[in-house]
Amino acid sequence: MKRFLFLALFCGLLLQENAFAQSLALDKPVEKSLKKVKPNDIKAHVKYLADDRLLGRKPGTEGYQMAVDYVVEHYKKAGIEPGGENGTYLQLVRLRQAFPGKEASMTLADAQGTALQLGYNKDFSIYPHAEEQSVQVEAPLVFAGYGISAPDLGYDDYAGIDVAGKIVVVMRGAPASFPSTVSAYSRDLMTVLKIAAEKGAVGVIVATDNPKAGVANLERGTYSVMDANGKVAVSRNYVSDKIRVLANINAATFQQLLKGAGIEMAGLGEQLKQGKPASAPLTHTLRTSYTSTYKDFESHNVIGKITGSDPQLQHEYVVHSAHLDHVGIGRAVNGDSIYNGAHDNASGVASVLEIGKIYSRLQEKPKRSVLFVMVTAEEMGLLGSAYFARYPTVPADQIVANINTDMPTIIAPLLSVVGLGANHSTLENEVAVAAQHLGMVVEDDPEPEQMRFIRSDQYSFVMQGIPALHIKYGNKTKDGRNNLNKQVEQWRKVHYHMPQDEVTSTFDFDAGKKYVQLNFLISYQVANATQRPSWKAGDFFGSRFGRQ
Repeated sequence: MKRFLFLALFCGLLLQENAFAQSLALDKPVEKSLKKVKPNDIKAHVKYLADDRLLGRKPGTEGYQMAVDYVVEHYKKAGIEPGGENGTYLQLVRLRQAFPGKEASMTLADAQGTALQLGYNKDFSIYPHAEEQSVQVEAPLVFAGYGISAPDLGYDDYAGIDVAGKIVVVMRGAPASFPSTVSAYSRDLMTVLKIAAEKGAVGVIVATDNPKAGVANLERGTYSVMDANGKVAVSRNYVSDKIRVLANINAATFQQLLKGAGIEMAGLGEQLKQGKPASAPLTHTLRTSYTSTYKDFESHNVIGKITGSDPQLQHEYVVHSAHLDHVGIGRAVNGDSIYNGAHDNASGVASVLEIGKIYSRLQEKPKRSVLFVMVTAEEMGLLGSAYFARYPTVPADQIVANINTDMPTIIAPLLSVVGLGANHSTLENEVAVAAQHLGMVVEDDPEPEQMRFIRSDQYSFVMQGIPALHIKYGNKTKDGRNNLNKQVEQWRKVHYHMPQDEVTSTFDFDAGKKYVQLNFLISYQVANATQRPSWKAGDFFGSRFGRQ
């Protein structure tokens, strides 16, 4: 009994020690500045940025420039220094919208030489090429399952097949055994393209087994960031000049390809989901010819800086990011065609502006420097953040962490949060401490099927080896039902990427205040810590992207 009591007392002391270690003691000036965050200030930012006058803040438009000017003005008011190019607050982002030509052709030839001409925008659609205006390709086809190569997870669609000089046919998806963030990364088209290029393929054909699904409509074009020499700097659909063709085919065409190789389409999707590759050479060769046209225009990332106080650590940077753009003007809904983007992402920009003000009020700055990066072209494929993360305005190896803010969905009291991506690195600790300080609970992602980890700008930093996270709402509610995701699901149906996402729609600006305070406390810990954040040992993303 005495031994049991001793063990219980010892465990109790350990728990007390752990609780103490998790507490956050802030200096009075920091607490004072933290408490000065005002919900009405957040509302004022959202009200301006989501005003009809800004016409939905689409990059390359006057409305987006108004948003840029607004952010620069507030950086200056807060005493936030320029962090952009040539002593300015701006980083130039050269955007290209590429459109497919009208005369694209695609022909399948089987082993007997019988040719089948596919119908454009019926049987197939083809992505425009971001660099070449005219492309012709002829190559054999190989089925490569999901197009995943992850031997460390016990799954490899490329095992035992040779795709060098060939075109791979893939389905979108990932084995059910993959964790949600790993699954999201694996099925990302950019990942599929990158692996195919590394294996020596010259093209990727994305197939569907759903007979009711058509091919992707690409008439509105695709977007890339170009460098000063007219070459692709970053893109979601162009990763290498080795990939000459990227296209979609419908289920009937896919079935014909599989039948020629003796593969049954029925049950194929379930086999792959169970983690059983079904890769095999196909008996067809593909010939395709297509053209592309371009519309080039310029936009900007907007970057402010708080210089750190430590002579050595001030040369390292913690990055707060939020996307400044939205989708502009589109299809009218209930007589309104301006997609204002109040929640997505005027609220995120407002949050980062207020975080900057918390830092600006501190007489003693944190040890590390802090960057406030409002990025462009998120809605075009995370392009502004991808460009900044790859070509930052500070030394790339000196960026230690990214805290991203994208549509925090502040429509109800913020009682719990999800740190998307934080579980992959030591940033998980800072999230836990900050949440505890504000009396909040940290939860698992209530909507992993939304694949939010790869759909926001933190993903751009992860791919450059930088530990990153994105704070989203948790499920906790005041009534104890703990089903906030259901409320958000209903809100999303009416407001997400719709003209109804306006400042007059549902907002809880007190929740916005708490969101600002939480994100500040996360970055403030990182900015003052002795050690940089690091990937967890053996982490999937750390092993693929982590700096050596």
